[in-house]
Amino acid sequence: MFTTDTWLRIVCSMMINAVIFGAGAILVLSVPALAVHAKVLLPLVVIAAFAAAPFFALVVAPRMRFRNWGRRDWKRGDAISG
Repeated sequence: MFTTDTWLRIVCSMMINAVIFGAGAILVLSVPALAVHAKVLLPLVVIAAFAAAPFFALVVAPRMRFRNWGRRDWKRGDAISG
């Protein structure tokens, strides 16, 4: 049905969606000037998170596959994993 890469992108996209929504909701609800307009801004945060998550998943999902890391690169790490 779907390839493993597609499943990884879907699952990764759902997790990234939750993080983006959480950050946006905290931002909207914690800033008093934005909290006044929360009735409009929270649905916009939902839409923005849903739209942005697949693009972030395209970057993150390939890093979840061991085959995309060589043995030397796995031991050395990178800018994100240290």
